[in-house]
Amino acid sequence: MARIPFFSAAVRAAALLVAGTLLSACALSALDTAPADPSKPWTPAEAAADPAHAPPPANEQGGGTPPPDFRVPADPAVAALTPTPGISRAKAYSLPELIDIAQSRNPLTRIAWQQARQAALATGMVEATYLPFIAASVIGGTQRFANPLPVSIGGKDSVTTTVEGISPQVALQWLVFDFGQRAALHETARHNAAATNVLFNGAHQKIIYDVTRAYFLYGAAQNRARISAETLANSRRIEDAAESRMKNGIGTTVEVAQARQQVAQSRFGLVQAQGAERDTYQGLLAAMGVSPMTELKVRETGGRRLPGTVGVPTEALITSALAQRPDVLAAFSAMKASQSAIKAAEAEFLPKVYLGAVAAGGTTNLSASGLPTIGQISSASGVLVGATMPIYDGGLRAAQLKNAESLAAVTEATFDKTRDAAAREIVVSADTLRSALAAYTAASALAKAAATTYDAALDAYRNGLGNIQVAVAADSGLQSARIAQSDAHAAALVAAANLAFVLGAMTSRDVPAQLIAR
Repeated sequence: MARIPFFSAAVRAAALLVAGTLLSACALSALDTAPADPSKPWTPAEAAADPAHAPPPANEQGGGTPPPDFRVPADPAVAALTPTPGISRAKAYSLPELIDIAQSRNPLTRIAWQQARQAALATGMVEATYLPFIAASVIGGTQRFANPLPVSIGGKDSVTTTVEGISPQVALQWLVFDFGQRAALHETARHNAAATNVLFNGAHQKIIYDVTRAYFLYGAAQNRARISAETLANSRRIEDAAESRMKNGIGTTVEVAQARQQVAQSRFGLVQAQGAERDTYQGLLAAMGVSPMTELKVRETGGRRLPGTVGVPTEALITSALAQRPDVLAAFSAMKASQSAIKAAEAEFLPKVYLGAVAAGGTTNLSASGLPTIGQISSASGVLVGATMPIYDGGLRAAQLKNAESLAAVTEATFDKTRDAAAREIVVSADTLRSALAAYTAASALAKAAATTYDAALDAYRNGLGNIQVAVAADSGLQSARIAQSDAHAAALVAAANLAFVLGAMTSRDVPAQLIAR
């Protein structure tokens, strides 16, 4: 009987060995869910069992094995596209209303908002390290011991002892002094939070500009489609004149063919213009951040006057703009945060002082077979003060300090680059606006002259005083001039909005309407 405990221990060891082997086999079986070979496609287990997903048969004519098919299983939930709610199909939306929709629906605003919240929470988490950490725990359990007896007593060859107990504990840990490391980390978190806050406003400014730009480009595409439709009507007038001359015996089949060719060319231009209009409409929806399935009407941009002449940006104007540019302010905050991170890395070389306290209690019941139960109650408490000073870490702290210094140098260079690029954008944007205004003035004069030429050429051809080549050329020239005028007008509007954006003034939905008066 004395060998029974040894036998029981052997059985338990064997059982543990078998259980460990089974668990290891279960872990390795997970490899079956991965691709079996680097050159073979991955197929889900449920798809492999479905005959509908079986590989295609071999080519009967050429023979051989079909090429591997790397398609992935479709998930209809991923492809669910629905129109953005809250948008009326019947209403014609103005630019400020489109900006309102974009600011409330665009995912970029939610992303920037959550990033700002995360940075603010990071500041709060650093502040929490100034307070003590208190933890409560309860440990309870039971243990059973079987001790063999040298001589059997009353038919029993062992004594079983059971110990049960519960020990509640409360512990306190408090970092009292760290030579300013937490203060440096808090300063870093504050600067990072400031950067994300200004970038949140900057995201809204970017959305306002993007919607404004897409709005003007869509308006230009609408104008091109309208001009192309009018050009087609003009080409048909020439065709009618050619056919009329043909009937009256003063025209030729060549003239009619040329007129019909011009009509076909104009119809082709209209199809292209209508396609571009649809593309820019989707560009507007993308700038707004709404579903591409959304249908809405857009109030036309016609009737907007262009801004007056633009002077060369002064140093005071550039300085004022840089002081409120979100990207410049964010780069500056990032530079300050990296400088504070250097102080935190330097504090790692200095000691830290801790305060600790513990209070614990416990109850223990001892029960032995054939003996009365014995209960014990005990408790303990204490307060400890200690200091820690790292002596050797293989150069880890030195590397961390060098890394912090390197990051600070990078952010400083990034700030300089961002500031210079912003100033350059202001100068370039002002030049672009001046060029766009000059181009619109020239295109307007060209369109006026082309309209006069077309009217004169068509009248002359109808009256037998001109030829069809001049009329067709005048028709094409009028279309090109009117489209150039429309594009120049849109380019000037976009340039004006871009100048406001790079100046940091695109701050509300009403700014585009204020910059470009009706």
